[in-house]
Amino acid sequence: MTESPRREPRRFDLLVIAASTGGPKALQEIIPLLSGRFPVPIAIVQHMPEGFTASLAQRLDGLSPLTVVEATEGLTLRPGLVVIAPGGRHLSLARREGNLVCRLSDGPPLRSVRPSADILFLSAADVVGPSVLGLILTGMGRDGTDGATALKAKGAYIVAEAAETCVVYGMPRSAVEAGVVDEQRPLGSIPETLEQLVGLRDSI
Repeated sequence: MTESPRREPRRFDLLVIAASTGGPKALQEIIPLLSGRFPVPIAIVQHMPEGFTASLAQRLDGLSPLTVVEATEGLTLRPGLVVIAPGGRHLSLARREGNLVCRLSDGPPLRSVRPSADILFLSAADVVGPSVLGLILTGMGRDGTDGATALKAKGAYIVAEAAETCVVYGMPRSAVEAGVVDEQRPLGSIPETLEQLVGLRDSI
């Protein structure tokens, strides 16, 4: 699928991203290409062992006009900030004094993964609701599908990486088959798609 669907203008307050196998390279082809004026915070779950997510955040931060950090407990999300769940810990979101903040947990793996995109997405559905933009990238398994289903039920908008650019078309396919994906985009067009959706570019 290469043509953008017709989209109704809307407001987003948060972008959440799920990625697994092939994800670090995919993120490197998305995050650095987003404008420094990207108007919403970004929270990412990338399946990686403890210790590896900090170096991923540092690498993306050095390449990007946005600030990219490993998430810490209580960190306040803001436009221009990208947070990556620490390897081996779940990331969820909560409201504190009107601000969106990070929560970290050492709870058991969900569907054999920790961090879990489902946990991030489910919390986003609870605390942000319809103004969430979700993105599911390359990866094995079905992490993100349950969370995307909850987001979609709240009125959120879900984008998935197209099969032709995925290293493993597992997580996106699972969400597509669940009927919760609004559009599929090849990796190279995802930065433009995200900027169109948040109003930085005109949609075709």
